[in-house]
Amino acid sequence: MGFFGTYAYENGDWKTLSEGELPPLAEPSLWIDIHDSDITSVVYAPAGTGSGVAYLGLTPRTYFENPNASDPTDTLREAAGLAAWWGLVHGGGDVPGKQAELLQYLAEDEDPEDFELDEAEDIDEEAVFVEVKTRRFLTALDLPLPGELSA
Repeated sequence: MGFFGTYAYENGDWKTLSEGELPPLAEPSLWIDIHDSDITSVVYAPAGTGSGVAYLGLTPRTYFENPNASDPTDTLREAAGLAAWWGLVHGGGDVPGKQAELLQYLAEDEDPEDFELDEAEDIDEEAVFVEVKTRRFLTALDLPLPGELSA
């Protein structure tokens, strides 16, 4: 069984929530929901130029092999929205540089057949456990780590 965790960042602090719980949050806020070590849903507000929703690891469309599981992803748009969010939270900074940095973490819709892991290959743990990628992503956003992710 993989890792599950739901956290909300608002007013400079993290709250641990029930799985999938998304209460109203004061902006700027960030909500992360880790599903079975495979998908991290990231909901951020204000969304700026993004849609306000991004994914780490796999997208729901890919993971569930169902195009109706989530809207199509646009990683460039979401990286721009998240970088603008980062700039707002931290009082400015190199937003274009942050956009380029965050882009490497975001998942895009792919063919599920592309993920078959070769057991003989040396695979980065971030490719297997989305909570590792989530920790690195939150560090890139210059945020503290919530709950069990800080362990």
